[in-house]
Amino acid sequence: MKIFIQNMVSRRCKMMVQSKLEKLGIDFKSIELGEVDLVEPLSTALRSRLKTELHKSGLELMEDKKAILIESIINVIVELVHYSDDLPIKKFSEFLQDKLQQDYHKMAEIFCKTKGTTLEHFIILHKVERIKELITYEELNLTEISYQLNYSSVAHLSKQFKQVTGLTPSFFKSLTKRERNNLEDL
Repeated sequence: MKIFIQNMVSRRCKMMVQSKLEKLGIDFKSIELGEVDLVEPLSTALRSRLKTELHKSGLELMEDKKAILIESIINVIVELVHYSDDLPIKKFSEFLQDKLQQDYHKMAEIFCKTKGTTLEHFIILHKVERIKELITYEELNLTEISYQLNYSSVAHLSKQFKQVTGLTPSFFKSLTKRERNNLEDL
């Protein structure tokens, strides 16, 4: 049985959820961003205790199917853009559709109505944050970054980066103080 947890967007959150589950004696098979696969269904009392424990840490046990879908979309994007070394060769739309087993257009419509932004723009925002991170680390040049994030060219990466930040990647790199947004705020 799977349960879904809102705001679980980092590996640190996964460790916190694991700790809460262990504290409550809840057996689980796996923990992914936003999702826990339990060994058996939770009793009403245990579900309530877990909900309370998660809430103390700023996390929410999710019940609504649309909210679960939105959170699943967000978690797939965050995992893929921020924690994976390689983005898929196929388009994000195809990847999301395959990963979540949902029609992409339906997901995009629900996402836009719920979040007030398009799915494409949300992906671009996360890719730009990842670009900032990679520029800050100075381990890769722009050509390598554009390849890693599956851009068709450095020019395409630069255009999107400038549209979102108002800066060119080169100018951003030259700044002494590089400001980044928290993933939770995107």
